[in-house]
Amino acid sequence: MDNLTLLFWGGVILVLVYLKWIIFCLSLIPIRLFQLKNKRKWRQEAAVKNNSGDKAKDTADTIYDHRSAIKTHIACYIYGYLRYADIQTGYIPSHTIRNFLYKYIWLVSRSEYVIIYYGAEIRDHYKLQIGPGSIIGDKAILDSRNGIEIGTNVNISSNVHVWTEQHDHRDPYFRCNSDDSFKVKICDRAWIGPDVTILHGVTIGEGAVIGAGAVVTKDVAPFTIAAGIPAKKVGDRPRELKYIFRSKGLPFY
Repeated sequence: MDNLTLLFWGGVILVLVYLKWIIFCLSLIPIRLFQLKNKRKWRQEAAVKNNSGDKAKDTADTIYDHRSAIKTHIACYIYGYLRYADIQTGYIPSHTIRNFLYKYIWLVSRSEYVIIYYGAEIRDHYKLQIGPGSIIGDKAILDSRNGIEIGTNVNISSNVHVWTEQHDHRDPYFRCNSDDSFKVKICDRAWIGPDVTILHGVTIGEGAVIGAGAVVTKDVAPFTIAAGIPAKKVGDRPRELKYIFRSKGLPFY
């Protein structure tokens, strides 16, 4: 086998090995444009709702036709790839690259000294706000479809799930009848323990602590320690908190 043949097949193997990353890199600009479009649409809809006071109408009972079926089919592929690309972003072994992609491609509103560790999954990135010095542990799921606001110096541990969307089991079409009240807010210096689940519409007060494995279904008062399923108050935290997170995060993690 001559050198040209070896070079050719070596190139083919390299392309096949790195094909998903080649496609991923080529898709970054289209993803940014798509996110910008969705962000503008979200802001326009919010402005309309604020002016009219009406909730956006659901389209689940629109008349079926082949054109809408084709659009739905295409949309499934687009959103499916976006989810896939988001997961790939979370596993890139570089904080610098991940931070760049989250801020400039996915349009996460993040401040300085924010750390998002590996394996994060984020829904509707442009509705996620993260304040200075906050740390998101590995394999977090941040469902910001109705908005998530994370304050300053918040510590979110591993495997935390935050949900802002939910199907309505009473609805005949099983729709997600959500609104702005489903937004989740985690205030300054709150500490969310590992494997915690936070459900829609919850506010975690300043300095509050949520014990490992808890399921938070209601607001937690500032400087309260809560634990259990559902989470309930089990103690109080001192109010004289002074720590500030300024770490750059562990390399490759």
